[in-house]
Amino acid sequence: MAIHGFDHCALMPLPLQQPLYRWLRLVFYHWDVISPIFKFSDTVRKVIYTTNAIESLNSTYRKVNRQRSVFPSDKALLKALFLSTFEATKKWTTTLRNWAQVYGELSIIYEGRLPE
Repeated sequence: MAIHGFDHCALMPLPLQQPLYRWLRLVFYHWDVISPIFKFSDTVRKVIYTTNAIESLNSTYRKVNRQRSVFPSDKALLKALFLSTFEATKKWTTTLRNWAQVYGELSIIYEGRLPE
């Protein structure tokens, strides 16, 4: 792919160029979804991409579903998910590095949406 008239991948072997081209096409195609993250500072971006709370919660839900794949009713499923969420939140005690700075920046960007 030539950028500003210069082929950056010209010296790369062809098998290595193909995944790079695929990745670049994906980035350019989804740029409107990717680009909003860059409005945040490096500190906030680091907190966003290193916080695995959602992945942890999804893992907890998968574990509940694996242990008991059939629920007698929708209410039983909701109850199991609620209890697993309650147990998962007990583990969320770690403080985040530079949280005061991150919180300050987020409270400026999202004024009135974060608790004081």
